[in-house]
Amino acid sequence: MVDINCDMGESYSIYHCGDDEGLMPWVTVANVACGFHASDPRVMARTVALAERHGVKVGAHPSLPDREGFGRREMTLDREELTAGVVYQIGALAGFLRAHDMELNHVKVHGSLYGMSARDPEVAAAIADAADVFGAPLVGMVGTAHEQVWGDRPAGFVAEYYADLDYRDDGSLIITREHEAFDPVRSAERALRAVTEGKATSENGKELTVRADSVCVHSDTPNAVELARAVHDALKPHLSS
Repeated sequence: MVDINCDMGESYSIYHCGDDEGLMPWVTVANVACGFHASDPRVMARTVALAERHGVKVGAHPSLPDREGFGRREMTLDREELTAGVVYQIGALAGFLRAHDMELNHVKVHGSLYGMSARDPEVAAAIADAADVFGAPLVGMVGTAHEQVWGDRPAGFVAEYYADLDYRDDGSLIITREHEAFDPVRSAERALRAVTEGKATSENGKELTVRADSVCVHSDTPNAVELARAVHDALKPHLSS
């Protein structure tokens, strides 16, 4: 069975990013921002409450401390500092989950921290140290340091496929500062192939081997709700309850 995960709660104060209410019916897992790249206490509280109403599982979406750059600029932190920052963020979300009698479902790091941990085993290990405090599975990509470091963790490793990002020929993601709209029908077809065949196609047409325990859609993709609905409909027979 497969989940559809979405990065949510990425607003701040009166500033809004993404249609969380429109997206929540079409996903099974919410990755909730924890304050370092987006969100604040009120936004976290509202997002957790919204997920509870829709029966959506909630995981932490920690980031580098880069609110101005939306967590999409790389930074240099030592292992202890990085682990402490991720523990801090997960702990904040865990408090809101406790208020709703909900469990922390997983941890999925955001933006540049995701890319750095995919390349660098030391960064991946620092994140694992933080997730281990909470006994939480980590979400990442096969064929990277994610799988190398997190693959045999007792808490678990969840491999994901991206429905609204392109892949390079080496299997790495093309992450842009601002997401562009994707064709929902094409994205849904590709997501279904990733789930059922374990295959994807790079931007240049190269066949890639992937694993899709979970399929990601981003809330800041311009047509995110339409895309999430199409992916949900395509994967419905395979979705986790």
